[in-house]
Amino acid sequence: MMDLQQLGSQAQTSAHELSLLSTQEKNRLLNEMAKDLEKNTDKILAANQIDLKKAVENGISETMQDRLRLTKERIGDMADGIRQVVQLADPIGEVEKMWKNEDGLMIGRQKVPLGVIGIIYESRPNVTTDAASLCFKTGNAVILRGGKEAFQSNQILVEILQASLQENHGPVEAIQFVSDTSHEVANQMMRLTDYLDVLIPRGGAGLIHRVKENATVPVIETGTGNNHVYVDKDAQLQMAIDITVNAKASRPSVCNAIETLLIHEQVAKQFLPLIEQALLEQNVQIRGDQKACEILSTATLATEEDWGTEFLDYILAIKVVDSLEEAIAHINRYNTKHSEAIVTDNYFASQKFLQEVDAAAVYVNASTRFTDGFVFGFGAEIGISTQKLHARGPMGLNELTSTKYIIYGDGQIRE
Repeated sequence: MMDLQQLGSQAQTSAHELSLLSTQEKNRLLNEMAKDLEKNTDKILAANQIDLKKAVENGISETMQDRLRLTKERIGDMADGIRQVVQLADPIGEVEKMWKNEDGLMIGRQKVPLGVIGIIYESRPNVTTDAASLCFKTGNAVILRGGKEAFQSNQILVEILQASLQENHGPVEAIQFVSDTSHEVANQMMRLTDYLDVLIPRGGAGLIHRVKENATVPVIETGTGNNHVYVDKDAQLQMAIDITVNAKASRPSVCNAIETLLIHEQVAKQFLPLIEQALLEQNVQIRGDQKACEILSTATLATEEDWGTEFLDYILAIKVVDSLEEAIAHINRYNTKHSEAIVTDNYFASQKFLQEVDAAAVYVNASTRFTDGFVFGFGAEIGISTQKLHARGPMGLNELTSTKYIIYGDGQIRE
């Protein structure tokens, strides 16, 4: 069994070494890591093929295989994600505010690293490089524990990053990999309070729930995505079709895809046949409520469970609602507080939706697929936080920092 305490001790030492590096030095090392990823494309693809072969043997769905699959282009995107992080301003050391109190003390609030970050994640190998680069730039050591589905891919990625650091005289153990994918080791990691400052789970609902239930390390919850598009009575229907198809079918296996479509009853008879045809062209199965099924020709009747399910597949639940208020109430009952969208030309409806829907990202007339750290200008991302403490939404560099107060005096003592 792996010695997590040794990994933790090494990570703490490396976190201190990282804190002594200048922004220029961190950026130099990150650029070298990006180059080395591209140089080793063939090795990465070979390892990924082993994972994909096992996925097929284990009967994993094609959409989930897509989450796992690497291509030359995706590896190039991973390297570019690291280079994007290089281009971003380094928050570490920044003094956000400074003021003088009545005792003549100069008090400043400075951004500092969190320390050692543990990440438990599933399937997608790009999480390995995204997380490593963001943590490195912010002076945080990271211990990565990926799922067994992507074991070979994750392992070779970390080996390449570590070799790059070693060759370029960087802190090699700032990026570490848990090579034991057993639940027992994952549970130990959740309780590694002497070494981990925060634990970030990234994956499906089962993983998130298990971490929340078992962790004694502080947790930042990242999102499962039971997301919705609501088509208002004042929507442009072609826009609503384009947004719905993109949000569901462009990549259904990701957390910013939608799982439910809500439609105002005043446009349901006109809109439903149009969206049904567009979804059928993308091989999307439809599960509708009673009103929707009376209009749709191919839908099966949705169950109560369907409204709360993150399908991560070519399946969409559809419900007809009688008002904006009913749509908002449905969303706030069933969503996972990730990403929600309204399609409408009514300004007041859009503002009510923005104000009352409880989610990390709320859209007017745009696809939920844009909820992404890269798209938001954060470079890569650690994940989409769906909680409200510390961080919410796509987690970039700023969300991986904490605060230190620095105080300058000239001999003051407190009476």
